[in-house]
Amino acid sequence: MNATDLAALHHIREPLRIVRDRGSGAIGVGRGVEGDGDLVGWLPPLYPEWLGDRSFGEVHGARFPYATGSMANGIATPRLVVAVARAGMLGFYGAAGLHPDEVEAGLAAIERALEGRAAPWGANLIHSPSEPALEAKVTELYLRRGLRCIEASAFMALTPSVVRFAASGLRIEDGRIARRRFVVAKVSRPEVARLFMSPAPADILSALRDRGLLTEAEAELASRVPLATDVTVEADSAGHTDNRPLGVLLPAILGLRDEIEAKLGMPGAIRVGAAGGLGAPAAVAAAFALGAAYVMTGSVNQAAVESGLSNDGKRMLAEADVADVAMTAAADMFELGVKLQVLRRGSLFAARANRLHELYRAHASLDELPAAVTRELEDKVFGAAIDDVWRETLAYWEQRDAAQCDRAQSDAKHRMALVFRWYLGKSSRWAIAGEVARRADYQIWCGPAMGAFNRWVRGSFLEDPAQRGVVQIARNLLEGAAVVTRAHQLRTAGVALPASAFVVRPRRLS
Repeated sequence: MNATDLAALHHIREPLRIVRDRGSGAIGVGRGVEGDGDLVGWLPPLYPEWLGDRSFGEVHGARFPYATGSMANGIATPRLVVAVARAGMLGFYGAAGLHPDEVEAGLAAIERALEGRAAPWGANLIHSPSEPALEAKVTELYLRRGLRCIEASAFMALTPSVVRFAASGLRIEDGRIARRRFVVAKVSRPEVARLFMSPAPADILSALRDRGLLTEAEAELASRVPLATDVTVEADSAGHTDNRPLGVLLPAILGLRDEIEAKLGMPGAIRVGAAGGLGAPAAVAAAFALGAAYVMTGSVNQAAVESGLSNDGKRMLAEADVADVAMTAAADMFELGVKLQVLRRGSLFAARANRLHELYRAHASLDELPAAVTRELEDKVFGAAIDDVWRETLAYWEQRDAAQCDRAQSDAKHRMALVFRWYLGKSSRWAIAGEVARRADYQIWCGPAMGAFNRWVRGSFLEDPAQRGVVQIARNLLEGAAVVTRAHQLRTAGVALPASAFVVRPRRLS
């Protein structure tokens, strides 16, 4: 193919002629109705809107099969969610880690900006095994405000809160079970996917019904339908992740979905999407080729101008390569030893957080720490005396969950965990606030996709962090994925394509 033919690939909204050269017999492509060579076929138009499962857009009111994940601590800001929703994509507000009053303020801001119009958006409900009361309070808030959709993340088991949200409003319409609310569950293991793809457990439904939190009819209907309508397969991603390859995990969970739908007699009831590692058009195209109904991005949106991360943190992300990440202890599940993926380049957070978890496992209390270790923590990690850290920690938990304070008074190891979690919690907020003096302690959630994105945008307008609008990122990834998909279609039709046919450069899209 010559340069003119390659340019034709980017006209994805036009049909292409597949022709055989009369002299050489080579198969090539051209635009328009007329042209040289013998016509052997047509390649129909391909729109980015058509890449996934059309029902995703129908159910969620989205134009594109694309969602943005709920980056915690408000990093997925109301501004980001509104921009995504207005562009016809499903955006999730980063409610995890915020006080319920902050969550409500964020929901109200989104509603005001959208002026009451129906739009594709939702908010996060994160599994909080150490704070079930907080999880319940946030769920109550979502129900009271009439939230239609949640992204359920980091769940290791089902809780009454997520079951209550999913089952609330279930009813019969035109002889079929209709939903008022939708759960988009993010999973990285087949056993967790099975929980969300199956009907809610009978014991949880019974308990919710007995407490008056579900009606008899809602509990009965919930026993017959999958808990979640959408399950996002999270591969090697930012934050909570099992680092699984998408090419292994997605087919496994698609097969599980087919098995469960057949058992329930409900084909088409569950859509399976893909997340993790989606930082360039070829990766997005690969996810759709594997059978994803939609894609969800995360790391690349944290670098967007609308995200709540500081400009200092965004500049650090813009310098990341594919290997500049590390696994480290998670603040919300510290005692359980759960890890998450963060930016390693330019920050010592990963090493310091892992050191804290090692100390937690090795010692029964703060008093048991060797004096040299205590000095190390105060001087190099906390930047404050441990007693001062404890006083600040105590004041925080008295406002958030006083039961944690009561437990810490009688459980020295729990007190140690809360002090160590002070550092893990503050490090994220330092990155959000852009406290440059604590740059070495920034906790910035990041997966390898960030490095792939930086490589892809090098030399384009998106290389500049100030130009990285969340919608430009999304539209370029989708448009590029459509071009790559079309190139693959031509290859299967016998057109000999050079490697450059699969390279799509970012451009400003309206």
